[in-house]
Amino acid sequence: MDIAKMTAVELGRKIKTKEISVREAVEAVFDRIKSVEGEYNCYVTLCEEQALKKAEEIQKKIDDGTLTGPLAGVPVAIKDNMCTEGVLTTCSSKILYNFKPTFSSEAVLNLEKAGAIIIGKTNMDEFAMGSTTETSAYGVTRNPWNTEHVPGGSSGGSCAAVAAGEAFMALGSDTGGSIRQPSSFCGVTGIKPTYGTVSRYGLVAYASSLDQIGPVGKDVADCAALLEVIAGHDPKDSTSLDRKDLDFSKSIEEKKLLGMKFGVPKEFLAKGLDPEVKDAFMETLKVLTSQGAIVEFFSVETMEYMIPAYYIIASAEASSNLERFDGVKYGYRAAEYEGLHDMYKKTRTEGFGEEVKRRIMLGSFVLSSGYYDAYYLKALRTKALIKQEFDRAFDKYDVILAPAAPYTAPKIGESLKDPLAMYLGDIYTVAVNLCGLPGITVPCGQDKAGMPIGIQMIGNCFGEHKILRAAAAYE
Repeated sequence: MDIAKMTAVELGRKIKTKEISVREAVEAVFDRIKSVEGEYNCYVTLCEEQALKKAEEIQKKIDDGTLTGPLAGVPVAIKDNMCTEGVLTTCSSKILYNFKPTFSSEAVLNLEKAGAIIIGKTNMDEFAMGSTTETSAYGVTRNPWNTEHVPGGSSGGSCAAVAAGEAFMALGSDTGGSIRQPSSFCGVTGIKPTYGTVSRYGLVAYASSLDQIGPVGKDVADCAALLEVIAGHDPKDSTSLDRKDLDFSKSIEEKKLLGMKFGVPKEFLAKGLDPEVKDAFMETLKVLTSQGAIVEFFSVETMEYMIPAYYIIASAEASSNLERFDGVKYGYRAAEYEGLHDMYKKTRTEGFGEEVKRRIMLGSFVLSSGYYDAYYLKALRTKALIKQEFDRAFDKYDVILAPAAPYTAPKIGESLKDPLAMYLGDIYTVAVNLCGLPGITVPCGQDKAGMPIGIQMIGNCFGEHKILRAAAAYE
């Protein structure tokens, strides 16, 4: 019985029936990490000692009936931009190389309440800025399907860890596709929930109006179970929603597509889409139709404005959010400087990577006097128009289908040569964040080189149940 190959829900079931102990599950995942981590570099920090200690506590609570949830005793990895009390939280940046928070993020606390065991913090693009997990200060994460390729980003460490069997499930964060795109590149399943469904308390902010924590799992059932655990109202987060429909696992029981209406934006299949990705996408449409779904094509006229609006808003919010990293209160501080302003300048110059500096500069520019109206306000108005267009589409369709990315995982080093081309790679994912919608990526094939291809299913606000049902039926 290879424990590392099990899904999280399957493992939870076997722990409950005492076929596997919690300690065995934790030991199995760390054995796997020790054998392959040197090759893939999925983690920044590992918590083996704490995890084994926690395993004994959780086992007692399962045995005495205190913990009865489906994920009790299951090891989970956490993206390194979520605060974990007493455990390094670096955002894969030199500027936070020694930061140990005094509290845990709400999503992590919810996992711990459910009896899941934190095994470590996963590698990511620095401050979640990137699409390849190459901008990390702790080295590149490699795609388990082919180590010459990137795993996607910014949640590349979480997705690669699940794909490589180094975690049964993981938490990622999604600002413009950072869960859905790497899930596609790594052949796993990932969900970006409706904005506000999962508390952002304790998530180190990149772009506050777009960031959302979500699950990464081996299949749809894992993601549904994990989302059920982390979702919920949190008074500490002013954007948190008080939802009552959080029984996500129930929605995957009805694996039927009969009568469901799927909309496909024609513009998403135009120029720039890799032919092999397009073929896999069209094949998926046939599968859905054969199961009784209705698939129709429609037009999205705001598509060309999605990337500019997203990068203006995200960079503006990033430049504001990252000003707190100044070398005064915590994290890295330059060794030599003359006066306070020189310390700020040198600390940030030495502490931040190239991509983070690029986005801070872009954000500061669009917020500056004389450019605020021309860029930032215009981007906000455009965001509202994009939302209106999606609202109209959801009047007709239950789910919108899109590729998760225009191509399969590129080779390491290719994307960073041309940052603009890397930004354009987010074309199919950013609208979901701009509109606060839920989206799920599920594997739908492979290219000729054997690299995974994912399809994205997008729902209306609070439409997780529909996309989970559709994804489970397709899976």
